[in-house]
Amino acid sequence: MAASTPGARSARVPVEVTTVGNTVALRLHGDWRLERVGSPAPPAELTRRLGTAPPPSALVVEGAGVERWDSALLVFLLRLLRLGEEAGVPLVLRDLPDGAARLLEIARAVPPVQRRGRRTAPGPLQAAGAHALALWREAMAFLEFLGEVVLALGAFLRGRARFRRADLLLFLQQAGVDALGIVTLITFLVGLILAFIGAVQLQAFGAEIYIADLVGIAMVRQMGGLMTAVILAGRTGAAFAAQLGAMNANEEVDALRTLGVSPVEFLVLPRVMALVLMMPVLTVYAMLVGILGGAAVAITVFGITPMEYFYETQSVMATDHFVAGMIYAVTFGALIALASCLRGMQSGRDAAAVGEATTSAVVTSIVLIVVADAVLTVVFDAIDL
Repeated sequence: MAASTPGARSARVPVEVTTVGNTVALRLHGDWRLERVGSPAPPAELTRRLGTAPPPSALVVEGAGVERWDSALLVFLLRLLRLGEEAGVPLVLRDLPDGAARLLEIARAVPPVQRRGRRTAPGPLQAAGAHALALWREAMAFLEFLGEVVLALGAFLRGRARFRRADLLLFLQQAGVDALGIVTLITFLVGLILAFIGAVQLQAFGAEIYIADLVGIAMVRQMGGLMTAVILAGRTGAAFAAQLGAMNANEEVDALRTLGVSPVEFLVLPRVMALVLMMPVLTVYAMLVGILGGAAVAITVFGITPMEYFYETQSVMATDHFVAGMIYAVTFGALIALASCLRGMQSGRDAAAVGEATTSAVVTSIVLIVVADAVLTVVFDAIDL
C-alpha cells in the first residue's frame, strides 16, 4: 500500500505538497489571484523533493480546490512545468478549471519569446568574413540571374521568347527619347567643365587650341559613356527596379509563374534589350553634346574660332577612341539593366521593400559602372586600344 506523508502548506501560495509512493502531489486550493498570491513560485519543499535521487516518477497537480483564479495560476503552472522538465519528471494535471486548462494548453503550444541579450560588436576578422560571404552570395545571385537572361535572349533569337513587343517599344522610349533632356544638360556641362580645367593648364603654354584635343578624346573615349551611364542608372534603372518591385509586391510575378510564363522573358528581357540598345545611341549623342560644350568655352572665352576648334577635334579623333567608347557604352548598359532588374525581382512584398530595392539598384549600378570602367581601362591599355 502506498504511503502518504503530509507536507506543510506554503506560506506564499495556497498549495499542499504530499508524497504518495514515488509520486509527488500538489493540491491547489483557495484564491489564486494576483492580488492575493502575487507572482507565485513553486514551494521550496517541492524543489527539494524533485532534486532527490531517484527523482519522483510523476508530479501530479490537483486543482479541484481552486475557488477563484487569474493569470497567477497560469504563471504557477508554467513554472511547475519548467521545473518538472528540468528534473525529468512528467507533470500530470487533474481537475483544473476549464478556462485555466485551455489557456495553459495554448501557452504550452506557443514557444516563449527569447529575450535578446546585448549584442556585442563583431571583431574585425568576423566582420571581414561576414562581408566576404555577403559579397559571394551577391555574386552568385548576379551570375544566376545573368544566366537566366542569357537563356531568355537565346529564346528571343530563336523566336520563342514570350513578351509583348509593345513593351519593348515603350522601354526604348523611356531609356532613349525621354532621357535626351537630362543627357543634353549634363554632358554639355561636363564638356564645358573639362574645357575650363584643361584651359587653366594649357593657357600657361599658349596651347589653348589643345582644348579641342582634351575635350574630344575625353568625351568620345570615356566621359560620354560614363556620364550617360550614371544618368540612366539614376533615372531608367531606378524606374525599372521600382516597376518590377511593385509587380513583385502585387504578386504579378507569381501570377506569371502560375500561368507558365517566365518572368525573366516577359518582364526582364525587354528592359535589358532596351537599355543595351539605347545606351550606345545616347552615348554618341552625349559625345557630340560634350564636344559642343567644350567648343562653347573655347570660342567664347579663349578666342578660338569654330573652324579651328572642329578641325583640331577632327584631326585628333581616331577609330580606336570611338570603338573603346562603344564598348564602354554597351557594357555599362548591360550592367545597369541587369542590376536594376535583379534588385526589382529580389524586392520584398511591401512599399518599404520597393523603395529599398530602388535605392539598391542605383547604388549597385553605379558601383558596377565604376568597377567596369576601371577594368576596361586597364584592359584597353594592355591591348593598346
